[in-house]
Amino acid sequence: MRSEELKNIVLADIGNTHFHIYDGKRVEHLNYSDAIEKYRDEKLYYISVKHQLSSKIEQIKEWKNISSFIRIKGEYETMGVDRKALCLSHENGVFIDAGSAITVDIVKDGIYQGGFIFPGIKAMLESYRTISPALDTQLNPDISLEQLPATTKDGISYGIIASIKTLIEKHKDKKRLYFTGGDGKLLAGFFRDAIYDDTLVFQGILKVLQ
Repeated sequence: MRSEELKNIVLADIGNTHFHIYDGKRVEHLNYSDAIEKYRDEKLYYISVKHQLSSKIEQIKEWKNISSFIRIKGEYETMGVDRKALCLSHENGVFIDAGSAITVDIVKDGIYQGGFIFPGIKAMLESYRTISPALDTQLNPDISLEQLPATTKDGISYGIIASIKTLIEKHKDKKRLYFTGGDGKLLAGFFRDAIYDDTLVFQGILKVLQ
């Protein structure tokens, strides 16, 4: 596809909870019904992990599913298409998508090396609530990892952030950290020189389309 054609294309990453839509300038996050209503008549290329929506959106004439074109060397059979697109955005790095789940994937010289998955921060907080009402709290985004917490809220926040940070740093090995997703900016703040960019998945898609 020629570069002038790409300028006029709307891209969508259909995730587990939202549509993420990129018009070449900004990323918009919409619920399913609002996205379909707003962009139904637009020419749109999309990738999707929400298979329950397939029968509905495949009937939209102007939309094209390009999920099958998103491939990366070293991928495994059940790897999510959004993760593959994210990993295609740069030739080397550790790629973290912090959404409903937190995926961590490593790429070296354009080849996928492997990765791991955490529950998302919201899911982690909900799991604490199921244990006891006393553990029903919100995340402290300013939690210090330099000292042990002395409150329930900080103890939970420390447990969540420190466990994520420790495992990512174990596998970092001087690679650049790239964050995206709803909680990506928050997590990126706990790492030195990390990059947060909500267009990373779309950068990977554009590489394939080019």
